[in-house]
Amino acid sequence: MLYITKDGLVDATKIIIKIFPRIERGTMNAVNGIVVHQTGAPMASSTFHSYSDLKITPNGAHFLIDKNGTIYQTASLYRVTNHVGLMQSRCLNTKKCTPTELKHAQILMTKKPFIAAVEALHKSEEQKIWPDRYPSNADSIGIECVGEAPGDPKKEVYVPLTDAQQDSLKWLIKELVETLGVSMQEVYRHPEIGRKNATEARTAQW
Repeated sequence: MLYITKDGLVDATKIIIKIFPRIERGTMNAVNGIVVHQTGAPMASSTFHSYSDLKITPNGAHFLIDKNGTIYQTASLYRVTNHVGLMQSRCLNTKKCTPTELKHAQILMTKKPFIAAVEALHKSEEQKIWPDRYPSNADSIGIECVGEAPGDPKKEVYVPLTDAQQDSLKWLIKELVETLGVSMQEVYRHPEIGRKNATEARTAQW
């Protein structure tokens, strides 16, 4: 299990603390899930630069795993980060909900244009309490793995995780699950619960 300080920092020899306060939002009162991502940049330094760029309001995750397997903690475990984005509907995806809830979600998805439907469904999901919805920004830990998606943004395919990244990801998820009491069933690749490129983190294993 991990030792977590009162400031939400992990004290472990395998983790380098490199906190970026600009990606931290409000207080996170509970952790119900873990979401695995890949960055759109080929180097950790590119992501770190975006996290500290004063010209933008950056989004980010709690951890970043470099291609050589180095793990950085980039946000406190007690702080929300914007890493999930627009959520999918657990009700629509699993059909494990009431007929009324399912019908409501289906109606929302008929809105035009498609982005209006996606945004309406996201707002509806935000009003739900977990586990009626997927883990959201408000109650999930985000893990980024360095791995760009070259080419046309509409056709991009994310590069596979390196062996070193896989090893570090497995270790980190195991430790976080045990320490925070998160179910392995609530660990997701970003496209499984958000509106992202389907190939993001497709090779991630835990």
